[in-house]
Amino acid sequence: MKIAFDIQPLIDSQKTGVGMYTHFVIKSMLEKFPSNTYILRYFTSSNGCLDDIKVFCDQGCILDKCSWFRAWMYKVLWTFLPVPYGIFFHKRAEVTQFFNYHVPPFVPGKSVVVVCDMVYKSFPETVCWKTKTMLDMNLKASCRRADMIITISEFSKREIMKYFKVSSNKITVAYCGVDRSIFNENIPEETICKVLDKFDLPRKYLLYLGTLEPRKNIERLIEAYSIIKREKPEETPILVIAGRKGWMYDAIFEKVRKLGLRDSIIFTGYIEDNDVPVLMRGALVFLFPSLYEGFGLPVIEAMACGTPVLTSTASSLPEVAADSALLVDPYSVNDIAEAMNSLTRDETLRNELSQKGLARADVFSWNATAETFMNIFRQLH
Repeated sequence: MKIAFDIQPLIDSQKTGVGMYTHFVIKSMLEKFPSNTYILRYFTSSNGCLDDIKVFCDQGCILDKCSWFRAWMYKVLWTFLPVPYGIFFHKRAEVTQFFNYHVPPFVPGKSVVVVCDMVYKSFPETVCWKTKTMLDMNLKASCRRADMIITISEFSKREIMKYFKVSSNKITVAYCGVDRSIFNENIPEETICKVLDKFDLPRKYLLYLGTLEPRKNIERLIEAYSIIKREKPEETPILVIAGRKGWMYDAIFEKVRKLGLRDSIIFTGYIEDNDVPVLMRGALVFLFPSLYEGFGLPVIEAMACGTPVLTSTASSLPEVAADSALLVDPYSVNDIAEAMNSLTRDETLRNELSQKGLARADVFSWNATAETFMNIFRQLH
């Protein structure tokens, strides 16, 4: 079968969750179903990161790139004029897979789209105006154009059905996976120390890792941290907040300043892929009290590293974490503080959640995700 992947999310130099999902789906498809012909489609970009593309081409993928137009220009254009996708790409496929919500008009063959969540509908105030405007203008039409919609949790499937009245039969759940060759508890202490030295971090720390944006609930996390730091300043590890700046992040830094925590909280900025599992494995506790997630991939990645996890009772997170993390009300600073305090002080609790987390992470694999994708492609073909 000839399968085309829209790999635009891969060429962002600082990949988001959608980019990582794209990477691992393609990687697993190549490993599990090598007999297919895979075509990688993208609009070239002057600041694009082509590392993944080179690796996939070395494994036999065919490039089909458009160098005379830009992706953002086409997205704006098709919003107002139904310019066919086929005029930009010339290698034909029986199925084209889009990973980032949008399906352009007149895609040759069958089309499948990944819609990760409905945060722009449920929490519009946490989404930047540009993203929200584009989704408002295009997502409903994209869901209509697609022959099948893939989403990443049962929670997100219900959300799509609620907001767009899409039939249940048109939506398939393909959970995220975790690559145990990358995320595992066997990362050497020497490797951990090297990465900690790189970011000038102490050996004992609490970790949040993700984009700095409103829905990640970082401000309440900082407030909760200030409570336990105030009660037992000498016994409370530093808090490391790792990840790239998303939008409306100024309030996060202002919160740290107001609470007098500049010496107790370290911002690392964007973390390269190779350093992510090392930071997770080295952390005493992984903190992810998000307000809304389509899946919450960092939760199972931290679990796979054997690190105890604190996450929230909101959206998909209870579905993903089950009973293998400490769940908190993300709107209650006191609830977050109490759970953080328990995990910081109670080694027995940490060990219990570490073991549960390792078992829970085994439930999610990228091979299973690839199998789900392949079953959909076969049905459509």
